[in-house]
Formats: sequence, C-alpha cells, structure tokens
Amino acid sequence: MLKSKKAEVIEQLSNSFAETTAVVICDYKGLTVSELEELRKAARAKDASVQVVKNTLANIALEKAGMTGVELKDTNIFIWSNEVINAPKVAANFAKDNEKLVVKAGYLDKEAADAAQIDAYAKLPGREELLGMLAATWMAPLTNLGFGLDALRQKKEAEA
Repeated sequence: MLKSKKAEVIEQLSNSFAETTAVVICDYKGLTVSELEELRKAARAKDASVQVVKNTLANIALEKAGMTGVELKDTNIFIWSNEVINAPKVAANFAKDNEKLVVKAGYLDKEAADAAQIDAYAKLPGREELLGMLAATWMAPLTNLGFGLDALRQKKEAEA
C-alpha cells in the first residue's frame, strides 16, 4: 500500500473513530467472505460500520482519535457506531451464530473496554425497546382504569 493511501486510510478512520461512541475489536480468523458479508449487512441494519484494518494503521488512527489502552495483535476487524449499544450488539449477535468471531476488546465512550464490558453493553435494551417499555409504563394506569370501568359496567348490568 502506498504511503498516500495509508495516510488517507488513517485520516478516514481517525475521523470515524473520533465521532463514534463505541468501537469493538474482534478476531475474525476463519470467517469466510460470505460470513463477513453477513456481518456487514447486520452492521448496516444497526447503523454501524465494519472494516478490516492493519494493526499499525488502526493504532495510529485510534491514537489520533484519543483512544488508547488496547493492544492490537493478530487479525482484527473493527465494528463501530454512533450509538454506544449498536456495535456491541452487532458483534455479540454475530458471535452467537459464528464462534469464529471472537470479541477481544474495544472502546466505549472513548474508554478502553474488555470483552466482558462489551458483552454487558450488548445485553442492554436498545433505544426502541426502552421507549416501548416507557410507553407501556405510562399506559399501565390508563389500561387498568379502563379494565376497572369495564368491570364496573358489567357489574351494574348484571345487577339491573
């Protein structure tokens, strides 16, 4: 790879990493091309990005983005997103079906995180799920009131 191309990759990655809240680093050794495409499709569905990057270039880009504390070894694929939960969810969900993808480490809100922390974030409910839970909580009193009024109506009808 030419130096100019390397500089372009570093610049693009450092800008992307600087704007994200979650970067997950996984080992992808043994995955086929079609499996990698499935991972990319799953990431696109969650507004996340996936890219295989050389460790030296990734180290420079991460350092420029203000992320330090994770040592990169062997083969790595990077999954990142603007929502802190999306990248860990993509990695964890894909790793369930493909044991060849192994979550190594990452960055959550620009802080280094190990695989256990990333797994914990992956188990959190997403924004839509949380909004649904909130709406159900707000609607519960009205629903109960409706059931109560209907029961009262049925009782009055039975008495009459």
